[in-house]
Amino acid sequence: MSTIPTTGTVTFTIKSVPLTDGGFRTVERLMRLERGKKRTLKKLQKTRITELNERRPRAGRMWLVRARCTRLVRVAAGESFTIQVTPQLAKDLASVAKYLDFKKVG
Repeated sequence: MSTIPTTGTVTFTIKSVPLTDGGFRTVERLMRLERGKKRTLKKLQKTRITELNERRPRAGRMWLVRARCTRLVRVAAGESFTIQVTPQLAKDLASVAKYLDFKKVG
């Protein structure tokens, strides 16, 4: 198997779901780096801050009840995502490389 490129746009496909919790979270974090997902998460964050968080009285004071963050990505076999790979992502990609297939775009 060839090595994952350190720069450029790469499409990854999940071969199998990581069995460890750390591997699962790493793949999930990498999936959230996709351009469209980042944009959507940013919009949802702004909506959550301005509209969904509530202030309620609790023990005589105002209390901020925060809305939960949206789980936008799903780690499952066959799912794919395209990200701009940088050298800073090299260790994360190397740690989960056995769960991913990749194809360089362009």
